[in-house]
Amino acid sequence: MSTVDVVERLRASLGDRVDTTHESLQSARADKSGHAASGVPLAVVHAASVDDVQTTLRIANETATPVVTRGAGTGLAGGANTGAGEISLSMRRMDRILEVRPDDLLAVVEPGILNADLNAALAPHGVWWAPDPASRAISTVGGNIATGAGGLLCAKYGVVRDAVLALDVVLADGRLLHLGHRTVKGVTGLDLTSLFIGSEGILGVVVGATLKLRRLVPGELCTIAATFTDVRAAAAASAAVTAAGIQPAIMELMDAASLAAVHAHLGIDTPPAGAAQLTIQTDGPAAVAEADAIAEVLTVAGGTVAVTQDRAEGERLLMIRRSMHPAMEKLGTSLIEDVSVPRSALPAMFDEIARVEREHGVVIPTIAHAGDGNLHPNFLFDSAPDEHGIIDVPDEIWVAADDMFRAALRLGGTLTGEHGIGVLKRRWLADELGDDQWELQRQIARVFDPRGILNPGKVFAP
Repeated sequence: MSTVDVVERLRASLGDRVDTTHESLQSARADKSGHAASGVPLAVVHAASVDDVQTTLRIANETATPVVTRGAGTGLAGGANTGAGEISLSMRRMDRILEVRPDDLLAVVEPGILNADLNAALAPHGVWWAPDPASRAISTVGGNIATGAGGLLCAKYGVVRDAVLALDVVLADGRLLHLGHRTVKGVTGLDLTSLFIGSEGILGVVVGATLKLRRLVPGELCTIAATFTDVRAAAAASAAVTAAGIQPAIMELMDAASLAAVHAHLGIDTPPAGAAQLTIQTDGPAAVAEADAIAEVLTVAGGTVAVTQDRAEGERLLMIRRSMHPAMEKLGTSLIEDVSVPRSALPAMFDEIARVEREHGVVIPTIAHAGDGNLHPNFLFDSAPDEHGIIDVPDEIWVAADDMFRAALRLGGTLTGEHGIGVLKRRWLADELGDDQWELQRQIARVFDPRGILNPGKVFAP
């Protein structure tokens, strides 16, 4: 069947929810990484219901047409990029909260709701959903689930995998499955819910989620800002906090380059040359005592430490961390990366990043969720995006990134803590998994999608 016939079949069933405008097709090619699929998709389907998703996948399966599921397009690994001959299935219009049960600490939502909008709606009920990616104001819950997102609060409150009880998913052939349970405990059969979390759209399409909520945290909120002479000292101090058995809600690290860039972006005083900063928050009934204990650890580690219980001041300090990406945009074009290492290995990983900078002649401003060992190195280079905001990463940057990825693996780490594999990291996946596990995972994907139409070319290298 021709591509024209596929689009006409979609239109006959879905009407004006099938979008072939130039702007929409170009937008579907890329995500926030700045990378894009080659060519232009056939159409963007703006699904408004589970039935729309099932209809789209039935037509796609019958015609062997690839489908790429998309939320808000805020991913950083190219996982939602849609190219030539493919259908972009947008879930953004499916954004309802279907049920909130504060007594059972759960909510049932559609995948297109924004993370921040969900928590704004939950707050009057005295509950919240804990995953807290830096993109929370613009990323969807479905996208958070697809990538296994994390964020600033996950060291204490867990990642998406810890906050989902059940999923409704549509398979490649249009069948609807209900995975998981509404109960706190549930071990019937294999845990297919967890299998879908972080699967990046290669197993099926999430059309509903039953989320595990938490009560809003009572008590004080304390924020600690600690400045160190260099990033290795700051990393060692963060590891010392972890080793001391104290559990902050947030523990973020900014190296000298990222800290200086953000200060310049926000127009605040320039930090001392080479200085790195830890920003830490404690919450709950023991917040003050925990903050005092952390401040003592940081002081012994050589930090210049300030503690505040003022929530507005705490939010101002966190805004410095959250302003990283706009600050990087002012420095040039960047490849935004994501690796994780054991928390005790953070100082060694920063040493490795410094080595990569020296040996490859690149600049890599780096921030880290120090509470869980997740680093975000930003490889800077001179290459302006094209008219569609799409960038072409030079080969020498990929060579430097390869060196950095392999260093993380040597330290017992992983290629990605929260961004996913997408297209940008698929060439390294077998290096971490090994050939046998790589092949086994690929075969599992084919059980769910025998024709290989869901997000082809993503995660597993062709």
